[in-house]
Amino acid sequence: METKPQKNEKLEKVRELVGDIHIAMMTTVDEDGHLQSRPMAALEMDESATIWFFTKKSSPKVDQIRRIERQVNLAFANVSDASYVSISGTADELDDQAKIDELWNPQAKAWFPDGKNDPELTLLRVRTNMAEYWDSNNSTMVRLFQQAAAAITGNPPNMGENEKVTN
Repeated sequence: METKPQKNEKLEKVRELVGDIHIAMMTTVDEDGHLQSRPMAALEMDESATIWFFTKKSSPKVDQIRRIERQVNLAFANVSDASYVSISGTADELDDQAKIDELWNPQAKAWFPDGKNDPELTLLRVRTNMAEYWDSNNSTMVRLFQQAAAAITGNPPNMGENEKVTN
């Protein structure tokens, strides 16, 4: 059984990777039961493993989360560093001006021209249920060498850490 310090270290690793990657593909379920993904900029992953996003109130994903299914998946990928994170969680829309003020950044103005008080601006909060990450500590050259050696020997390459973390 995993001890609490081990779990906290793994969760901190997830937070570090998410912060470095920043852009997630958020997957929701549409009205026909199909999975639908779109890129989203993660604003923050807080200490409780909640991830925050700005979005438009009128976006299809908000409607899908409200009416169809609150379960979502977030996929983060940094191909050049061979770092990947998959997070499954529960999403909800939240109108919280204080949190919007806290998370606001100048890049958001491109999507919300009226700034923090844009009538279309709302928050998506994703509470993490489970996260899994893959992180290679090796350089690109070492990874390529390991893959070539694996192809010759038939033994899978050691591509770095792979951990599951439940919240």
